[in-house]
Amino acid sequence: MGTPSKKKNIVIFASGSGSNAQRLLEQFEQHPFIQVVALFSNNPEAFALQRAQNFGVPTGVFDRAALKSGLVQEQVQAYHPDLIVLAGFLWLLPAAFVQAFPNKIINIHPSLLPKFGGKGMHGQHVHQAVIDAQETQTGITIHYVNEHYDEGAPIYQERCEVQPDDTCETLAARVLTLEHRHLPRVVEELLSSGQNSPETPTA
Repeated sequence: MGTPSKKKNIVIFASGSGSNAQRLLEQFEQHPFIQVVALFSNNPEAFALQRAQNFGVPTGVFDRAALKSGLVQEQVQAYHPDLIVLAGFLWLLPAAFVQAFPNKIINIHPSLLPKFGGKGMHGQHVHQAVIDAQETQTGITIHYVNEHYDEGAPIYQERCEVQPDDTCETLAARVLTLEHRHLPRVVEELLSSGQNSPETPTA
């Protein structure tokens, strides 16, 4: 029959607005060999859910009990993910979940890790910390996920300047531009290489 090879599957986790999820949904909507197959959220009010539904992508909402019990892991496994992308997802994944998908979970963080990472360091908290520390540069880090906040092996970093008159909002906007530009590209490179491994960084 000459059937085409199976597409690579992406599952997205998001907790909020989901602008990075939107970029992934757009990038892979008509892609020849990569597709977004589901979006999960811990927040029933997350706009990311609506974004996925707009693309006809199945969604799921879960609480901490479902995550800890392994139910979410089972639901995700049913989609046979080749890559799980945490795009603004705020909870720490259980060790069992991480171990179930070795080298298949990545996160995007709005700073140059290891600076300004860890529990509670997300969104405006990160950008305010960068400004308070009088940093001259910040940026993004895309990294593999392990059992600890923001400590997995780095895949790609991109920098931008911190201006003397930056506010939390202006710095956040500049960093978000980097996220939108580079996350879809890095995801595509990872899935194109077929080697989702920290030993083979793509950038």
